[in-house]
Amino acid sequence: MHVLRLAAAAVLLVTPVLAPAQPTTRISPAAIDADLRFLSSDLLEGRAPATRGGRLAAEYIAAQLRGAGVEPGVNGSYFQTVPIDVVGAQPGTITATASGRTTATLRHPDDVVVWAGSATPQSAARGELVFVGYGAAAPEFRWDDFKGVDVRGKVLLVLVNDPPAPAAEPALFGGRAMTYYGRWTYKFEEAERRGAAGVLIVHQTERAGYPWHTVVGSWAKEQRMLPRDVKLPPPLGVRGWITDSAATALLRQAGLDLAALRAQAATREFRPVSTGITIDVGFRNTVQHLQSENVVGVIRGRDPVLGRQHVAFSAHWDHLGIGPAVNGDSIYNGAADNASGVADLLAVARAAAAPPHPRRSLLFVFVTAEESGLLGSAYFAQNPTVPAAQIVAALNLDLGNTLGRTRDLSVLGEKKSSLGAQLAAFVKPNGMRLSPELHPEAGEFYRSDHFSLAKAGIPAISIGAGDDFIGRPREWGAQQNDDYVAHRYHQPSDEYRPNMNLAGAVQLAEIVLKFGLALANDPATPTWSRDSEFRALRPAATP
Repeated sequence: MHVLRLAAAAVLLVTPVLAPAQPTTRISPAAIDADLRFLSSDLLEGRAPATRGGRLAAEYIAAQLRGAGVEPGVNGSYFQTVPIDVVGAQPGTITATASGRTTATLRHPDDVVVWAGSATPQSAARGELVFVGYGAAAPEFRWDDFKGVDVRGKVLLVLVNDPPAPAAEPALFGGRAMTYYGRWTYKFEEAERRGAAGVLIVHQTERAGYPWHTVVGSWAKEQRMLPRDVKLPPPLGVRGWITDSAATALLRQAGLDLAALRAQAATREFRPVSTGITIDVGFRNTVQHLQSENVVGVIRGRDPVLGRQHVAFSAHWDHLGIGPAVNGDSIYNGAADNASGVADLLAVARAAAAPPHPRRSLLFVFVTAEESGLLGSAYFAQNPTVPAAQIVAALNLDLGNTLGRTRDLSVLGEKKSSLGAQLAAFVKPNGMRLSPELHPEAGEFYRSDHFSLAKAGIPAISIGAGDDFIGRPREWGAQQNDDYVAHRYHQPSDEYRPNMNLAGAVQLAEIVLKFGLALANDPATPTWSRDSEFRALRPAATP
């Protein structure tokens, strides 16, 4: 397993100019509409992995690839089997003791939400609670929250997000933008590397980017995970979140002030604080060992040498399945997230399959279990169907554009590799530009499937519509985004609507198609930026 070493900013040295490619097959809004309509229909029951609806979605995607002339990408099959463990925690009482007496009983899910660290019938963590600030070990920032303190067997209390950037160092930990050190996944990984028994992350709505009810909705239920790699460190016994108010009250019992500790944690001088509080949490789990599938197709490149290299395209086909009813509807159709991205990528595949093929090969990867923690793309990155060194770039689609044409694009990872600047130069002749992320503090680069490929060292970006819509007031796009997040994101109301403006879907798909073909025809390969955290992970190039 690679340990990421993150950088504060990215610097691009060269921006290669790509020659536009002209596909012979036009992208059809009717075809996008048909795919989107079917994939988000109630018949597919929300496309949860390892369910009948999920399997129907995967079979439909494979059938569309076959009909387009895209070859199977997995040893004669379109399906890469992805093992998934489904673990349902049954938390009981969580107690905190100090000096031999119970000081607090934490309620699940009002005060804490905890779940299993691995697919085991029993989960437990009993140890002293140690406050470790932001739980970050980042030598490139001269930052170490652990200071050599042995935390084996301890239960760590960790703050969410990155340490704040002071005025004297505005680029520290990416400034306003989140680095991977701020992601909850990193905090669990670092704790595992150090042998901790468990982790509780202190939730604050502003710092997390979502309210406590999102924590409850996301983690107080069955969790899906990949089977544990035996080469990794032993897993945490328990993972979890704790509300800010519960953490404050708990520490007060030991004479500690969380606000004061948070201020200390914002400095390089911070050292772990032993609280004298013992956390005792244990619960039984239900465990199922299931299987889902990535759908993989390939278009062979025409060049006898470059044809062994690939430009990869990805989109996740899964959504949340059937869940709690909202206004009488319990099917989480996921029309925007991400039936729209799949429909766009199928349109790209159909157009790219028409001759002449580009010099490099094109790899289409429709991944499962993104909503469960990027599991399908993580499995593909760990078990690529072609050597990772032969994948020169990855372009991801997560949320298509169903609102109309735009003057701009939103690109996750724009500054991390040459791909961002190349795409900006590519769309500029059409009067388009790349716009900065609306909410860089949310760390969206680390929340979609391109991140799995970036962790494997492959230059990767996710491409989506911007917010400057043609024929609309300037603020309209941001308002639509906020409305979607507030009312439809991960809700049954994310449904197909006949009045979706698929001119934007066609525009986005054509850009991804032509940019991908240009990359596939260019003799040069994309590169990581000089100070990207992924640069050292790039596999050695192969012809």
